[in-house]
Amino acid sequence: MKVVSFTLGPVATNVYLLGDPETGVAAVIDPAWDGKVVVEEAGRRGWRIAHIWLTHAHFDHFGGAGAVAHSDPEAPVPVALHPADLPLWQSRGGATLFGVRDFDPGPEPTVALQHGTWLQLGRHRFEVRHAPGHSPGHVIFVEHEARLAFCGDVIFMSGVGRTDLPGGDWGTLLRSIREQVLSLPDETQLLTGHGPATSVGRERRVNPFLVEI
Repeated sequence: MKVVSFTLGPVATNVYLLGDPETGVAAVIDPAWDGKVVVEEAGRRGWRIAHIWLTHAHFDHFGGAGAVAHSDPEAPVPVALHPADLPLWQSRGGATLFGVRDFDPGPEPTVALQHGTWLQLGRHRFEVRHAPGHSPGHVIFVEHEARLAFCGDVIFMSGVGRTDLPGGDWGTLLRSIREQVLSLPDETQLLTGHGPATSVGRERRVNPFLVEI
């Protein structure tokens, strides 16, 4: 599996294009903005985007979904989201709170993610872990063989997700980190929604927000 990352949009969100070179099938995690950039990169590599997976429904994680979903007009790419975040998606992901009014949210999610769901990309399998606290329906995607976790805005290098937006809850977030992130092997890479990648072991040792857990 190949992972190509982009930093896009008004709040520098990390977007991940995952491709299986053997089958040429690709998935996009959190198409934040400028979806055309992601589509062009997939085309350059000869990949067909077949999936859009959203960690959660804040606007800065799906503002480019329209361009990605409609890259092939004859076969729109389905969007996957946890149902608990669908109301947030339907309210445009809180965009107006940040003064953002003009963006294409893309098609409404039709693939309902649940805790324990397994997603397939070529020969690679991703476990869906429900990790609320930053938003009610936040999930992370874990590829155990590659020791990768795409964790959205749950945890960052030396930081954690904010909980002051609607649907956020500090205690719930810490419980999600303890149960869904810190339960992974220390060498698991955490590919975050903002900022640089990190690892479970590093955050367990030095993340100042995790002292209490």
